[in-house]
Amino acid sequence: MRLAVIGTGIAGNAAAWLLSKRYAVTVYERELQPGGHSHTVRVDYDGEPIDVDVGFIVFNETNYPQLTSLFTHLGVKTVETCMSFALSADHGRFEWRGGGETALQTACGLFAQPLNLASPSYIRMLAEVVRFNRQSVADLRAGQLHALTLGEYLRRQSFGPRLFSDYLGPMGAAIWSSSSDDILSFPAENFVAFFDNHRLLHLDRPRWRTVEGGSRRYVDKLTASFKHNIRLGCAVTSIDRGGHGVTVRDSRGGVEIYDAVVMACHSDQALAAMSDVDAQERSILGAIRYAPNTIFLHRDPSLMPRRRQAWASWNFLRWPRQTPAENDVAVTYWMNRLQGIDDSKPLFVSLNPPFEPAAELTFAKFTFAHPQYDLAAFAAQRRLAAIQGRHRTWFCGAWTGYGFHEDGLQAGISVAEALGTEVPWRQPDPLLAEAAE
Repeated sequence: MRLAVIGTGIAGNAAAWLLSKRYAVTVYERELQPGGHSHTVRVDYDGEPIDVDVGFIVFNETNYPQLTSLFTHLGVKTVETCMSFALSADHGRFEWRGGGETALQTACGLFAQPLNLASPSYIRMLAEVVRFNRQSVADLRAGQLHALTLGEYLRRQSFGPRLFSDYLGPMGAAIWSSSSDDILSFPAENFVAFFDNHRLLHLDRPRWRTVEGGSRRYVDKLTASFKHNIRLGCAVTSIDRGGHGVTVRDSRGGVEIYDAVVMACHSDQALAAMSDVDAQERSILGAIRYAPNTIFLHRDPSLMPRRRQAWASWNFLRWPRQTPAENDVAVTYWMNRLQGIDDSKPLFVSLNPPFEPAAELTFAKFTFAHPQYDLAAFAAQRRLAAIQGRHRTWFCGAWTGYGFHEDGLQAGISVAEALGTEVPWRQPDPLLAEAAE
């Protein structure tokens, strides 16, 4: 069987890696390097080459079991990293940092701005964080969050506005690269379940890790067995699933016919590529929205919290913007802390910053799109199985879950299993194997 895989993000690479063990697989990638959001950049830092990631950066063994197993199977080396979160508002007029190995470190972060000690509204917000952590989990397990948005739930439970504006909103926006309004519209059930599963509502949080040398190391190992079948810089221009196969046309003028196609790209990209989309496909794939995010790799510390004591691995900047932005989320990732880079060579990745870093301190600029979640998006995910395998077409990507690496990997694995392949580190599902017959 001849298969086409569209996209080399984690979903496409995982699917192609497994499928190529059994079938003839051709992979299409519009960019000049594989990996999707696994994007490592080598910068010349005053004459010293440094590898730094601008997309996928961290994982943990608890919430990323398939990714952990994949790395173990491939022999990918990882190292422990430090995860913490900070908010800086109005150019540093209000700041706090969460996280810390000890109670003292945590307290120093929460009160990195000493005036917070004398702020009754800030102390009330901290008390509401404790109440939210306890009550939201209880309501989740009691089935009280169904069909509610996060905003509706917070209003129903009479939480104060600062719980969202200074805590849940910035954290949610940073996690999903979404605007504050989109986080208010996020399904409360999914929001709390994610925070609960990732131990963000608890004190016993998981240890986070990063790929030693950058995510490119794992991409190289994952694609090694089929790299000669990847067509880089080759965008798919149309896909026609009529007749006796799937006809794929590409930007180089190539035309190939396959027995099936795996759409391992964003759902909106899949819709745009397929020339014969039916109503059910359009309803499901069109329910997931995307937001473009501009990313700068730089060395400009002016896009970090004003107080060094407030610096964290993830820094949400709620600052006035010089120009209007489609997505108001602004986050600076402190790559020295996240990837163990020498502090004497400060490196930052800023997503949708309120102003651009100084040109002479900027190494690169990128644009990535991220899925945006609401009640309609999660409802569409639950209907995805209805179109899998129809018209010789399979869909996978991080958008089928919460938008993270584990979701993309699981989606790619599921499609490969449905097509009759086996995952080396787990037993095959007999129902999936039967479906592939």
